[in-house]
Amino acid sequence: MPGPSDSLDFRPCGVLTLTTDFGHKGPFIGTMKGQILRRLRSATIIDLSHECSVHWPAEAGFWVSRAYPYFPVGTVHVAVVDPGVGTSRDLVLILRDGHAFLGPDNGLLEPLCRDQDRWHAWKISPECLAKIDIKRVSNTFHGRDIFAPLAAELAAGRLRPANAGKPTRDLVPSILEAPARLGAKLHGVIVTVDTFGNLISNIDQSLLDSFARPVVSCGGHSFPLHTTYGQVRPGEYLALVNSFGVIEIACAERSAADGLGLERGAPVVVAEET
Repeated sequence: MPGPSDSLDFRPCGVLTLTTDFGHKGPFIGTMKGQILRRLRSATIIDLSHECSVHWPAEAGFWVSRAYPYFPVGTVHVAVVDPGVGTSRDLVLILRDGHAFLGPDNGLLEPLCRDQDRWHAWKISPECLAKIDIKRVSNTFHGRDIFAPLAAELAAGRLRPANAGKPTRDLVPSILEAPARLGAKLHGVIVTVDTFGNLISNIDQSLLDSFARPVVSCGGHSFPLHTTYGQVRPGEYLALVNSFGVIEIACAERSAADGLGLERGAPVVVAEET
């Protein structure tokens, strides 16, 4: 039987998630929610993250692509890290696995479409915006004036994805390249640092299958791969596969980022223990 991702028939469940680089200072997140609730009073709005790296869509895309399976099918995911707001950059709607994703076409949502044929995408048209009565638009806040109303109309079932604009398979690629195997080594990068100071990479657990005894290196240091933080003493460093299925570098009961002086963008290498 065909699954949700085999069809253009998106069935909204009334849940929406928001992912931005807005932080929590000022009314930006609140007014986005207000725009959604004006159109869909029954909406359930979940803040996925508003602390993504500013002006860097790659981190937001990383979290959205890793987090969406934990939400019910029919969720609308809005992701706005948009340094090109107000320019001629496109707005894109993607369907995958029965979920809808809205964001600027600046590479943020492109990871959802890698190695996956069962997705559909549309570039939002001016005609679509006019039909849902989006008229007054700030040049600096499309999250409030365009993405929030669009998300509400999708979540309410009044806007069908196929009516959103022109279908496309041509999306702007993410600035964050996928991990690559070079010889016997696997190369990735630190995408983000969480509140505990853990250094989170883009290397998926599935890529470790070819290693019998993997060792993770970053910033001139090498770390054994463990399964949980408690397997080392406080203050000791380790690598592990975290709860989102990617390698992270941690320091038990300490900040690995502070202790190692590393941050987003640091190269990560996985090799066989010698």
